[in-house]
Amino acid sequence: MSEHEPTQGGSQDAPDEDVIELATKIFDLSRQGETETLTAYLDAGVPANLTNDRGDTLVMLAAYHGHAATVTALLARGAEADRANDRGQTPLAGAVFKGEEAVIRALLAGGADPTAGTPSAVDTARMFAKADLLELFGAE
Repeated sequence: MSEHEPTQGGSQDAPDEDVIELATKIFDLSRQGETETLTAYLDAGVPANLTNDRGDTLVMLAAYHGHAATVTALLARGAEADRANDRGQTPLAGAVFKGEEAVIRALLAGGADPTAGTPSAVDTARMFAKADLLELFGAE
């Protein structure tokens, strides 16, 4: 079989419905902060940096919905703290926008860069006059 021949098993253009259903479930677990169930899937081989059709990672969804424990568990399993979505937004900027202080601290502990993304977490803190967060980020 040459590298240009199609593989057996059907079209590679359309994702399998079961795969889509599983991915949807994984994203929902992250949004809902179902850390234990989510980490079981990750430990079984689901990629920690899985993204949806908008480029949102599991970390982004957990961060935006205020689930610090889920964020911490994802980062401990290799998820990228600063991975931006298709709009250039990072989980840290999303957490600043939502006012999720525990998530902000979890992301910083996991290595998130407050200057990453567009707008960055620093820019977002400035937009909303969050002096305490600017101080936390080392920006004035």
